[in-house]
Amino acid sequence: MYPDRVVSGMRPTGALHLGHYHGALKNWVRLQSELPCLFFVADWHALTTHYDDPSVIETSTWDMLIDWLAAGVDPSQATLFIQSKVPEHAELHLLLSMATPLGWLERVPTYKDQQEKLADRDLATYGFLGYPLLQAADVLIYRASQVPVGDDQVPHIEMMREIARRFNHLYGKEKGFEEKAQEAVKKLGSKRAKLYNELRTQFQQQGIESALEQAKAMLDDAQNLSMIDRERLFGFLEGSRKLILSEPQALLTESSRLPGLDGQKMSKSYGNAIALREEKDVVTKKVRTMPTDRARVRRTDPGDPDKCPVWQFHVVYSDDATREWAAKGCRSAGIGCLECKQPVIDAIIREQEPMHERAQQYLDDPSLVRAIVADGCDHARKLAQDTMRDVREAMGLSYS
Repeated sequence: MYPDRVVSGMRPTGALHLGHYHGALKNWVRLQSELPCLFFVADWHALTTHYDDPSVIETSTWDMLIDWLAAGVDPSQATLFIQSKVPEHAELHLLLSMATPLGWLERVPTYKDQQEKLADRDLATYGFLGYPLLQAADVLIYRASQVPVGDDQVPHIEMMREIARRFNHLYGKEKGFEEKAQEAVKKLGSKRAKLYNELRTQFQQQGIESALEQAKAMLDDAQNLSMIDRERLFGFLEGSRKLILSEPQALLTESSRLPGLDGQKMSKSYGNAIALREEKDVVTKKVRTMPTDRARVRRTDPGDPDKCPVWQFHVVYSDDATREWAAKGCRSAGIGCLECKQPVIDAIIREQEPMHERAQQYLDDPSLVRAIVADGCDHARKLAQDTMRDVREAMGLSYS
């Protein structure tokens, strides 16, 4: 019904590191050439855990945007914007909160998990509890078709789908909807109208999912339908409701899991990260001082790559021949740990060189970043306003 669109965001809580690049940004760079993409700085989300000291957010916002651009996110292909500059996010979040059951928020797996991990912070706030609902508003307001996530975020996407479904059920009651939908069916032409009705019956009476998909594909191809008629027919397929908010799909993206320098998850707070735009000498020092297999006390002691954090960097950065050399040399004590680390150092520095080059123009002239974001905010807000007009009208809030 609505155009395919990808939406994703990041919280500005500090400098980005290589874990962010291999876990998300590489996929963003790939996706921007395949589908319309909107990437946003989730500064309101940062307040859920940093509300008592928001001073870091502004600086981190601009630093993170430069990191995105350095990584290869292209403002000519993707829309870059800041969440708080599009106030419609907050409006939709508020309106969705009126009809979202409290239990839905409490059952999100990451809710209790994050409370335990961040036990040093006071997270007994609505903002923290309502985090997934604001996240849903961020996506639903752009009627996104796909959201790139890892496995751990799939429950969040499923909740977004449930929220959209509930909203459409409650408010998608257009007066005379069925009659208008039947009139729209006639506009398909006799053959397509007959097929549409048959497929609709198969889905609604027999639950045949393939019939639903076939009917949706047919509507996508129909050139003579207005947007409102197309919207009605999509809703008519699944029931007797107008589809105001579309249900996004989780786009499970391939990502390389890059651990921190100590083998734990890479995190600035753990002090085990390599920044996205790290200086060469710092990269060299950090990798050279990485811990290795504890069994290799002396140079002549054999080791086990599977017990060495450096090996995980070889998995991400090295080709087959280099990995074979490193594994064989480690197990036989044929090479020392510093020798093993050098190809990793070289690969990281080589990967970061174009990042430094792309970032430099924005560091030299910060107004370039602000211009990109201003344009992105304007574009994002127009899309958000289109959705909010439909939402307000459906909820009886469109006063004239």
